[in-house]
Amino acid sequence: MGLVIFPGNGDVATPDAQWSYSGFHRFRKHLAAAEGFDLGTLVGFGGDRSWDSVQTSLLPLLNRPDDGGDELPVAECAQMLPRLVEIVSQWRAQVSGPDQDDIQHGVDLIRVLRICIDQNVPACFC
Repeated sequence: MGLVIFPGNGDVATPDAQWSYSGFHRFRKHLAAAEGFDLGTLVGFGGDRSWDSVQTSLLPLLNRPDDGGDELPVAECAQMLPRLVEIVSQWRAQVSGPDQDDIQHGVDLIRVLRICIDQNVPACFC
């Protein structure tokens, strides 16, 4: 079992981003760290810190359940894309940090978000 994020354009040949659930958790944990906070301290991830205390454009990706179908509207895709591009670029330049899998997942997610924005379709989760 795992999680797939794909453009909601109805085209099954469109690229997607895929993770195991544990891999998606690790990816989001690294994104949160890049934003300066520990994901494990937040409500829903084992902590009691409110999400209202977090300021990041990646909030729509970070503060969401792993399971179940849902969508990220185009506006949220556009909100997240610049920061995600910046973080993945930083990861690539680091000697130590997220592994190649997380970097590749970031690249895949960037590709999905760009398609969603270009085609004005939501990013879908399943």
